[in-house]
Amino acid sequence: MKLGITTFGTDEGMPVPELAKAMEERGFDALLLAEHSHIPVSRESPYPAGGELPRPYFRAVDPFVALAAAASVTSTLTLGTGISLLIQRDVIHTAKSVASLSLISGGRVVYGVGVGWNREEMRNHGTDPRTRGVLLDERIAALREIWTNDKAEFHGEYVDFDPIFSWPKPEIAPPVYVGGNSAAAAARAVRLGDGWLPNAVPDVAEIPAQFALLGDSRIPVTATSVRADPRLLDAYAEAGAERVTFSLAPQPASESLRRLDELAALISAYR
Repeated sequence: MKLGITTFGTDEGMPVPELAKAMEERGFDALLLAEHSHIPVSRESPYPAGGELPRPYFRAVDPFVALAAAASVTSTLTLGTGISLLIQRDVIHTAKSVASLSLISGGRVVYGVGVGWNREEMRNHGTDPRTRGVLLDERIAALREIWTNDKAEFHGEYVDFDPIFSWPKPEIAPPVYVGGNSAAAAARAVRLGDGWLPNAVPDVAEIPAQFALLGDSRIPVTATSVRADPRLLDAYAEAGAERVTFSLAPQPASESLRRLDELAALISAYR
């Protein structure tokens, strides 16, 4: 099982390229960046984890810009999103961004996507929260169409474009991991994804039920924001998780490096 980091790139934390380089030096497998284009001032959607919305949500950098910079100073680290709000993005621009990142990184990209939770944020992008699931399905399919066909076209209920030329074309289409903890998210991952990207559960006893949401599917699972508890890590490894990630709060370099050193001590047990 591989170990990675999930975090927000922000203007207040350790710069993402420096963080990525430090992670690779310590043997981490993957860096996943969260995405929020903005946070509406007037917000009714509750924060899923409860309480006040943490400060990094307001200050997130663009993940593709940050990951491109990280690609330039690393050679083995997997670079991805955890998650990208594809329902709020233009799918043609996004296909080019992901394909471009794949090109400059030598194919080291995992594209994690999800339906999101902040309804006011969605509406500001012209997305109807009530139809975001179907929209995500179509945009995932449209991404693959653009990545794999010289004359790409797509005609759905919410995504509709006549044949287009769009390069670069990845040598291998970047894997799309579907985020979310629900049965619906797991079903979408099985139906349309190359992997599943749920949050890690807090208790070992909950892991079998989490994996049971996938039914008989054997798609790869990356469980994010896991506690640094060897018992929980062992249980995820036993369940067959491809990867788990630790959550790293955006902090100055000295504090981030100290925390990376603590977490890196666990890596050798799962190689």
